[in-house]
Amino acid sequence: MSVRCLVVENDPTAGLGNFAEWLTDGGLALEVTRPHAGERLPEDLAGWGALVVLGGHQPAYPAPDGTPSSPWFPTLESLLRHAVREQVPTLGICLGAQLLARAHNGTVAPAARPEVGPALVAKRDAAESDPLFAPLPMLPDVLQWHGDEITELPLGAVLLATSTACPVQAFRLGSAAWGVQFHPEVDLPTLAGWVNAADDSLPEQAGVDRALVLSQAEQLQDDLFEVWHPFAIRFAALAAGSLTPPPSVQPGRQLPLLGS
Repeated sequence: MSVRCLVVENDPTAGLGNFAEWLTDGGLALEVTRPHAGERLPEDLAGWGALVVLGGHQPAYPAPDGTPSSPWFPTLESLLRHAVREQVPTLGICLGAQLLARAHNGTVAPAARPEVGPALVAKRDAAESDPLFAPLPMLPDVLQWHGDEITELPLGAVLLATSTACPVQAFRLGSAAWGVQFHPEVDLPTLAGWVNAADDSLPEQAGVDRALVLSQAEQLQDDLFEVWHPFAIRFAALAAGSLTPPPSVQPGRQLPLLGS
């Protein structure tokens, strides 16, 4: 029997991409909710075996007056807290990772060095005992597209991957919730849409050689598949109970990146 997986789409331009097929390959029954289109989020995850929170153009942090950048973010953060507390296998991607961190008292801010296009991230030592990240190469290829970053992780978070431009590239909270700053799900049509709509007034898009980004991404497709298709399969296996999660550590207050 397939495991029901709730997918939260925060932005119509940031869908499941390759993960629509890859997570299904792993046995997940994907059910997408689109709060940006007025669809309601559930209050809890009763009946769901996994949760995936996708990216988006919005900042994870509120406006100076405290107004959320999207009206459903408080409910989504509550759902992410529930997921970690109940050990529901969870994957937050880019904005989803930032919301996962903020939901547990981490902090997010504009990135000192925004990242766009193909890049490398480096696994940390802790990744070698992580069920999702241990099989990855030490320097996996990724696709980036973000202008904000996580500047402090929640207490108890395990840093799994980093880069020179962005110290938090991947982390785990508790036993079954992961956040990745990059985009393992993105396919070429999605990336082309982002590139074609790029606005040089945005810091992560200023001065981007759009043709180069797309050509480099196209050349990396086989390498990206070899790394991130098995990653998606492992996440699905974790949700199905056929992959053992690490011991649970409940998150609490924020943890500075120094020494993580």
